[in-house]
Amino acid sequence: MKLTIKDIAKQLGVSHSTVSKALNNSPLVKQETKNKVIKFAKEMGYEPNYAAQRLVSKQSNVIGLIWPTLERVAPSTLVTKINEEISKHNYKMILSIDSIEKSIEMYKRFQVDGVIAFNKHNIDMPQSTSMPLVTYGVSRDKSIPVIDVNYKEAMNVAVEYLYQLGHENIAFIGDFSFTDERQVEKYDGFQQAMVKFGLKVSNHNLIDTRGLDWYDGYITTMHLLNSPLKPTAIIGSSYDISAGIVRGLRQANYIIPKDMSVISYDNIPQLENLEVPLTSVGVPVEEIAQQMVNTLLNYIKDPNSVPLSQTLTPRISERASCAIARTIMNK
Repeated sequence: MKLTIKDIAKQLGVSHSTVSKALNNSPLVKQETKNKVIKFAKEMGYEPNYAAQRLVSKQSNVIGLIWPTLERVAPSTLVTKINEEISKHNYKMILSIDSIEKSIEMYKRFQVDGVIAFNKHNIDMPQSTSMPLVTYGVSRDKSIPVIDVNYKEAMNVAVEYLYQLGHENIAFIGDFSFTDERQVEKYDGFQQAMVKFGLKVSNHNLIDTRGLDWYDGYITTMHLLNSPLKPTAIIGSSYDISAGIVRGLRQANYIIPKDMSVISYDNIPQLENLEVPLTSVGVPVEEIAQQMVNTLLNYIKDPNSVPLSQTLTPRISERASCAIARTIMNK
């Protein structure tokens, strides 16, 4: 016979409501009692009846996350941080890598309380949905709440940082796929920042990787180093591309930052663990996760309390990959 909350209460000599509160980590229960209840429930193999809980509370305490691709490091890191943040609020997370439409239909059947949604190019988001839904990226033309990570300002911060170090010949290596509005924002932001600081921008310092993988960054860097026009600094548009840039530079015997300064977009801890720890720019991944989860939970409680757009502030995380500009010698 399946163990119930009433069984646990009878065995421990406490009330039914005390057991329920303890299992839900309520601050209204003393920690000693809470530990006793949780320990006993685990030992006896107690499994919560989520269906019954939903009938009582009208909530499942489950959040759905839609992310069609987890191939790259930065998205995977953000998913992990979102899951950690959801757990802090005593919610569980279900991950779907299906399309947004299929995922939402599935989440309706599971009766999740809300959804955090991403898609590959951050476009074609649903205009409306019957459940609370939040996304991130670029807030333009969205009818659902968006956490805008301000890609253009991130590029401005990166260019200004290098400019203050004396760099004038700065290259931007990224995927110029104009179907992905995130990449478009970075591309436009770099050009606008270069113009702002009176620096030359042309096809020579806008280098298209035609992809977002490590190998794309590596191959593009090797082509750049074989060209007659070499920059003194490079901004990589993602963690994976920047990892490829580092490998290409080191293979060509460039010393970072002595021979070349490098900044990566994606403000994630893993940039500390590359062959050369890279200075990075962007909104820290922990801050993005926290803002997304808090926004969704507030939206679940009161849809009118959440604005359609919230813009975060990118910043530099300094490591060991940038130095004062010097003339790059022919290799």
